[in-house]
Amino acid sequence: MPIRHAVFACGVIGVAMSPGSGPDLATVHELQIDHTAPNLVRFVSHTQLDEFQGVTDKIDGYVVLAGSGLSGAAEGLGTDLYFEVDLASLDTGIGLRNRHMRDNYLDVEKYPYALFKGTIARIDEMGGDGAARVAAAGTFTVHGVPREREITCDVTPAGSAYRATCAFQVLLSDHSITIPKIMFLKLANEIQIEVEFTVSPPAIPEEAQR
Repeated sequence: MPIRHAVFACGVIGVAMSPGSGPDLATVHELQIDHTAPNLVRFVSHTQLDEFQGVTDKIDGYVVLAGSGLSGAAEGLGTDLYFEVDLASLDTGIGLRNRHMRDNYLDVEKYPYALFKGTIARIDEMGGDGAARVAAAGTFTVHGVPREREITCDVTPAGSAYRATCAFQVLLSDHSITIPKIMFLKLANEIQIEVEFTVSPPAIPEEAQR
């Protein structure tokens, strides 16, 4: 079983069995990253002399809600979030810069993913269309170094799916990443992270529909 599927299964079981959360598997609402949607992860480095960005669409993960959907989710209770980004797929537009970033600074062979695992901390409605600003509290891990974080996303319903847009800052020094001094790789210590993705209910296997 692939690691992301194993983690997803453990997340569902964990929510269903959480003390005090109440829900069982019959009331758990599952959503997964929709790989057919235009998902995007972008980091932006801005210094006085230079600015560049790296992008990828290789994001995977899930959301588990104890209820019929986001509006019925109890804040911080019976929710489980897990996302991972394949750092080896980041593209800055320059091949040599990509290689130095992956091999010399992110150590992607040893630490292939940036990870976030947490729960919903707050849900603030933004209008009558079901849109909400969702704050997730948990652990953000890069370069093998975990840090407690709260990440805020604007979430919009789209049928049975949700579209999320998130933005937050990361300090490389918080994750033991050395700031490079190479001329063509001038990274700032503070990096802007922007994420856009869609989560939707998992597809039902054909054999289960028969």
